[in-house]
Amino acid sequence: MLGIKLLILLFLFLGFFLLFRKLEILKHIADTLQRTRIGMNAASRQRTLADRQKLLSVQEKHSRWYSMEQRLQYCGVKSRFPGITAEWWLFGNLAAAAMVFTAVSLLGGPGPGAAAVMLCGALESVSLRRLRRLNFRRTEANLTKLLDFLDNYSVASGEITGIFGQISRYMEEPIKSALDTCCYEAATTGDVSMALLAMQEHIEHPKFKELIRNIEVSVRYCADFSVLVNSSRRSLREYLKVAQERKGMMREAAVNLGLLAGMSAVVLLIVRNFTEGGWAF
Repeated sequence: MLGIKLLILLFLFLGFFLLFRKLEILKHIADTLQRTRIGMNAASRQRTLADRQKLLSVQEKHSRWYSMEQRLQYCGVKSRFPGITAEWWLFGNLAAAAMVFTAVSLLGGPGPGAAAVMLCGALESVSLRRLRRLNFRRTEANLTKLLDFLDNYSVASGEITGIFGQISRYMEEPIKSALDTCCYEAATTGDVSMALLAMQEHIEHPKFKELIRNIEVSVRYCADFSVLVNSSRRSLREYLKVAQERKGMMREAAVNLGLLAGMSAVVLLIVRNFTEGGWAF
């Protein structure tokens, strides 16, 4: 009887020992994940500060992380998910790829698993490219409206962010979120020029970047803002005219290429009928 009690006590001791050991392992894993998350967020903040310094020095070379951040910004991902960073985006893609590969490999082997991962990557790339092109077209469609609103104000140094806050409600994405972010950053930091320089990196369209750079110079030197708006409007009209002509030329080239391909197919069919046996190599 005593032996049975000792055996039960031994099993209870082993059970509690394994339970506390498991809890300790889980705590260690949680601490590791917490440190990793803190490190990734700190690295993202440090890179953001470094990129802002590069904006001030007008440097053209940026890191690969910065390029990834710009692609996420241009696609509208960062406006929909403000907390997303390049590190978290890469981590999420790797985790999703691992889950897809594991799930498909269990069903069909490693070959189909790798093919599924490549297919998901291609679909993501196509989707981001389409979102980026859509934001570009939306920006182009709203630039004229933005210039019309700006033409109604007389701007002095320090007032431009307030004007952006008033007209952002009438704009569409992605310009709306860019204007709101500029107003918030200017209000929290007090540096209007830096907020404007940061805002031009949120939109991909070259005419938007040109407009914001000109506004930043005008605010800094108190230039006549109406002249800037009129010159920007003329430049935008010329840009849209050239873009429309380029699209027309591309459509014409596509039609000519299609006609040439059709005529080539007809010629090949005629030659095949003459030879009565197809091509012999």
